[in-house]
Amino acid sequence: MLNGKTILLIIGGGIAAFKSLDLIRRLREEGVRVIPVLTKAAEEFVTPLSVSALAAEKVYRDLFDLTDEAEMGHIELSRAADLVVVSPATADLLGKMANGLANDLASTLLMATDTPVLAAPAMNVRMWEHPACQRNVAQLAADGIHFVGPEKGMMACGEFGPGRLSETPDIIGAIRAVLTDGPLKGKHILVTSGPTHEPIDPVRYIANRSSGAQGTAIAKALRDLGATVSFVTGPADVPPPRGVKVIPVETAKEMKDAVEAALPCDAAVFAAAVADWRVASESGSKIKKVKGELPVLTFAENPDILAGVSQMEQGRPTLVVGFAAETDDVISHATAKRKRKGCDWIVANDVSPSTGIMGGSENAVVLITERGADEWPRMGKEEVARQLAHRIADHLTQV
Repeated sequence: MLNGKTILLIIGGGIAAFKSLDLIRRLREEGVRVIPVLTKAAEEFVTPLSVSALAAEKVYRDLFDLTDEAEMGHIELSRAADLVVVSPATADLLGKMANGLANDLASTLLMATDTPVLAAPAMNVRMWEHPACQRNVAQLAADGIHFVGPEKGMMACGEFGPGRLSETPDIIGAIRAVLTDGPLKGKHILVTSGPTHEPIDPVRYIANRSSGAQGTAIAKALRDLGATVSFVTGPADVPPPRGVKVIPVETAKEMKDAVEAALPCDAAVFAAAVADWRVASESGSKIKKVKGELPVLTFAENPDILAGVSQMEQGRPTLVVGFAAETDDVISHATAKRKRKGCDWIVANDVSPSTGIMGGSENAVVLITERGADEWPRMGKEEVARQLAHRIADHLTQV
């Protein structure tokens, strides 16, 4: 899908610059020509020689290099690629981009280009969360700049939080989404993910062990195939993907309202682990512990979001995919659930504690359709997501 494409890679001056070497290598493996541009600060982390050797291209560094200007002026260089990728996109580079500054080769290229731009931010968590940086990101998004990341994790400085550069496969996936039409181009797909939190009082709630990792991976995979994705997520452990419309919710009722507001869509994937029950009367203040007495909680049933969308008489998505987390008799329970809910497919898995699947990095699913059960081998959640996304694409292109 990327073979024959040309990418102008602007490498910013952050510790994550060393990851650009792996990005160059992986892109070249896919047949991409990479034209590298190094900022002055980036040269403190990677050498022009190593970048040039991996890219098999001249490295551009200086705005006022007369030789470069004679061979390929900066205006021509800015328009010689199919995509401009800024990785890592530092706070300084994002600020220059958002405010139209052009005082070095990288910022001048970004001002002069008429091709799409994808930024992969990487910086200290406090810098990322600073209001000035967030204003710049919002302005760039409004200007049409594409983003991938940053991710949440441990920083080189020892702090933890959002600011880590996205992993190379995620950056390449975002590049594919920008550069290729993909089989899902023009399709709107709704994905729900994560748990819901049902409050008992202001400090306590009912929840489950869902991390949101599988739903997030599905949203990324659908995005990479060209779909427009509305991502309704409960309070998950993993950060939501970039390049999709993120709609955060807390409770099952909020998720139902968000789903209905996101309709119509071509397909809906309900990967969220929605709580079946909520406390009927949430306490407005913290329930106090009284010695010798136990609180009595009365439960009420939460709305059935999957059944509600599956059984819509008008405006029903062409394909509705539900999930079934089971601890025994997986296929029989999931098959019965598909019929009971009225959805087209059920993705079922065994979430018994011994499997390590709920909250883990791998999954082993059974795809239940009207044709029967298709058991998939255990694999990473990203690969499950890619296979499911391709199945969805095949289905939508055949109807």
